Amino acid sequence: MAKIITLEELQANSKKESLYVLLHEKVYDVTKFIDEHPGGDEVIFAEAGKDATEAFEDVGHSDEARELLPGMLVGEFEKDGALKIKSIRPGNSHASASSAVEQGSNMMYFVPLTLLGAYFAWRFYSST
Repeated sequence: MAKIITLEELQANSKKESLYVLLHEKVYDVTKFIDEHPGGDEVIFAEAGKDATEAFEDVGHSDEARELLPGMLVGEFEKDGALKIKSIRPGNSHASASSAVEQGSNMMYFVPLTLLGAYFAWRFYSST
C-alpha cells in the first residue's frame, strides 16, 4: 500500500534539505535532483510544497525527465488535500515558477548587453 502524504507533510518538506513536489496527485522527493535540474533550482523551489502539475506540464518535460519520477516517488497525496491546496493557493498555479524563470532570463540578456555597451564605450573613448 502506498504511503499517504498530507498537505501538512507536503508543505513541511519545502526546504533545500527536504524538498517535495506534488505532480498528478503523487508526491515526489526532488531533494537530490535540485542541483541537476536543467532549468535551475529556483524553478523547483518556486513549486516546493505545492501542486506543481500545471508548471511541470506547461514546460513540456521530456520522456527522460518523466522516467526519473518513479525513483523519487514518496507516496500518494491525500484525497481531501487537493481541495485544501486549491483553497489556499490563489491565482495561477505556475505564476511563481514563471516569475523565477523570467528573472533569470532577464539577467541572461542584461549582463551581456551591459558588457557589450561598456566595451564599445571604452573603444570609443580610448581612440580619441
